Amino acid sequence: MDIQHKIHADYPLQSANTLGFPCVAAQFIAIESEAELVAAVTYAQQHQLPIRVLSGGSNVLMAPLIDGLVIRIDIMCQQVTESADSISLALGAGENWHETVRWCVEQGYSGIESMGLIPGRVGAAPVQNIGAYGTELKNVLTKVRALDVAKGCFIEFSNNDCEFAYRDSVFKRLPGRFIITEVTLRLSRVQDSSIRYAALQNYFDQHNITQPDMQQIFDAVCAVRQSKLPDPAVLGNAGSFFKNPVISESQYQQLKQQWPELVAYPDAPGFMKLAAGWLIDQCHWKGKRRAHVGVYEKQALVLVHFGGGELQELLQLANDIQASVYAAFNVNLEMEPQLFPMT
Repeated sequence: MDIQHKIHADYPLQSANTLGFPCVAAQFIAIESEAELVAAVTYAQQHQLPIRVLSGGSNVLMAPLIDGLVIRIDIMCQQVTESADSISLALGAGENWHETVRWCVEQGYSGIESMGLIPGRVGAAPVQNIGAYGTELKNVLTKVRALDVAKGCFIEFSNNDCEFAYRDSVFKRLPGRFIITEVTLRLSRVQDSSIRYAALQNYFDQHNITQPDMQQIFDAVCAVRQSKLPDPAVLGNAGSFFKNPVISESQYQQLKQQWPELVAYPDAPGFMKLAAGWLIDQCHWKGKRRAHVGVYEKQALVLVHFGGGELQELLQLANDIQASVYAAFNVNLEMEPQLFPMT
């Protein structure tokens, strides 16, 4: 398959990343099928070009100039297989995640309703093991189909093969090795209505909802997220900029003595997950602005780009936030968005 006619030189990507930093790809192609993907990878290998895979651009920190061939996955697919009490949903990597969640709620398919308004595309979801309000993708994912770039063939990953962890997976740990084309989820007709986060419970209390259904949970999640997170179309951002750090129970108890209001949630046995936004807020970063970048006034976990800035400005701000949190709490914050291309 000849795909050279679809390749664009010096392609602008400022609108393809939600932070809105200026960026130009040396070569760019949008592919709509697995056959086109194979052809694009073959072209890059024949011309000795680095391969850079782009999804929705919502969780990346783009360099000003990107060498090699940037491949955006636009594969669209939505295939449902139903059984008595569960649904198997195969999704193309190019599908919009939030719209997928909305559609599942409308169909009565439960399992991802608390992950509404997470930006990006389906293909990027397993890389980060996305999650929100007590639910992670690993809880519902059954299979991932991907191109093994090194071997030149498509392979299927089971849930265990993906090696999921908090905002982590084998795809993240081996960048560039696999290109995801399809993700399969197992959803249920039986709703899990347990509420694990105070923000959602407060929403239901305010609206006099005692037993929320799937639609009400989805609506609550969207309302809470919209109240805390800026719209990337209005104010450049990549959502949560730092992961919630996980510390030992003993370190948590020590911090709790010094900071009685410390916000944390149980993690694996013997560990606690701290609210990174709370840590940053205690260091008085919320609402701070430095020229073209800053910390969102409603949520300290979100770094924003007001326009006209460069990536290095944001990275310096992030570094200073990390240093201040470590000085105050002896806790390391890890960035959630990935550098693109990864170094």
